[in-house]
Amino acid sequence: MEMPFNSFKAAIASKLTRYGLWAGFASGYAAEIAASSDYDWMLIDGEHAPNTVPTILNQLQAVAPYRTAPVVRSVNGDPSLIKQLLDIGVQTLMVPMVETAEQARSIVRAMRYPPYGIRGVGGGLARATRWDSVPDYLSTAHQSLCLIVQVESRLGVENVEEIAAVEGVDAVFVGPADLSIGLGYPGNPSHPEVQTQIRRAIDATISAGKAVGILAPHEEDARRYAEWGCTFIAVGIDISLFRQAAATNLARYRSTNTKASESSRTY
Repeated sequence: MEMPFNSFKAAIASKLTRYGLWAGFASGYAAEIAASSDYDWMLIDGEHAPNTVPTILNQLQAVAPYRTAPVVRSVNGDPSLIKQLLDIGVQTLMVPMVETAEQARSIVRAMRYPPYGIRGVGGGLARATRWDSVPDYLSTAHQSLCLIVQVESRLGVENVEEIAAVEGVDAVFVGPADLSIGLGYPGNPSHPEVQTQIRRAIDATISAGKAVGILAPHEEDARRYAEWGCTFIAVGIDISLFRQAAATNLARYRSTNTKASESSRTY
C-alpha cells in the first residue's frame, strides 16, 4: 500500500490561493457536509472547538472521500499529543502560538522519528501506517507530513524571520485575533498597527520561501491578504455561517409578523 498523498502540502507549493473553511462543530457529520461544498481545505480545530483525538479521527474518516484537504490544529505543541494525532492519520498539523525558532524546532522533532526527532513508533496500531501496510513508513513519513506554525503574538512576529527559516516548518499561519489583542487592540485586527505586523509576518515568511496563510472571514480582508501573498486563506467559519444563516432566516419571518401586527392595530 502506498503512503497517502498529502494534497494540501502539494497545493501550497504553488502560487495559487487556496480557500478554506474553519470547522468547529466537532462532528464528523458536519465536517462531511462542509467537505462536500468543495473548499480547497478545512481546518479541524482542536484548540478552541470541543474536539478530542477520537472526534478528530472521526472527522478525518468522514472527509477522506472528498477533495477538501483536512488540516488539524492541535491545542498546543505537546509531543505526546502530536504523536497521537500523527498516528491517527493527521498529515497536515497546525500548532498555535509559536513564538520562537526553538519552539518551532521542538515541534519538528516531535513529528520525526529518531535519529531526527522523538516521535514514538506506533507500528501496527497506527492508522497513519495503514496498520503496517505502508512500506518504509518510518523512513519516509516526513515526506508526507506538513507542519504549519501559527504566529499570533507580538513576540511571535518579532521572531517570525527565524521561525519561518526553521527546516521542517512548511508554512506560517498568521492569527489576526490573538495578534490584535496582544498588541492592545482587542477585536480590532484592522487597526493599522496590527495590519503592519500582519504584513511583516507575511513578507518574512515569503522571503524564507515558505507558504503563508491566514483567517479572514471578511471578503475585503481575504482579498487584501491574497494580494499580499497569502496562498491559503480560511474565508469562513462553519459555526458562524450556520448562526448567521439561521438568524437571517428567522429575521425574515419575524419582520413579516411585526409588519402584520402593526397593520392590525386599532388607533
